[in-house]
Amino acid sequence: MKVSPETLTADNASGNLLRLPEGLIGFPEHKSFDLLFQPDQLPFRWLRLYGPDTVQFVVIEPNGVVPDYEPELFDEDAAFLGISDPADALVLNIVTVKNTEPVTATVNLIGPIIINRRTGLAKQVVLANHSRYDARYPLVVAESTNA
Repeated sequence: MKVSPETLTADNASGNLLRLPEGLIGFPEHKSFDLLFQPDQLPFRWLRLYGPDTVQFVVIEPNGVVPDYEPELFDEDAAFLGISDPADALVLNIVTVKNTEPVTATVNLIGPIIINRRTGLAKQVVLANHSRYDARYPLVVAESTNA
């Protein structure tokens, strides 16, 4: 199934609770996250562990930032998430910044977090078409490509 990484709009710094029954890759014990953002800081958002811990990840919606990104899910992942219509899927990719230098930012295009917009059920997946993408796609190149 192809999913559209279109932008979800928001008008305030509100949070949305996401349930990841399998956790994130490397963080299987963390199963509930808040998705936080400010409209003026888009495309960047924060996926923060729900609760007292301060585990958080910078994430980005790839639409408009990564050219020609067309993630395809395995049928099992779409079924697990209850997604039958691509419009129900929200795609987020984890951003890594080394040494707090924005020019070093990379985006994991192989293992996005797919969220069912209707239910808040989410899963980090490895794409069916993963061979087309990079786990360390340079964000600066992505932004300059679209300038």
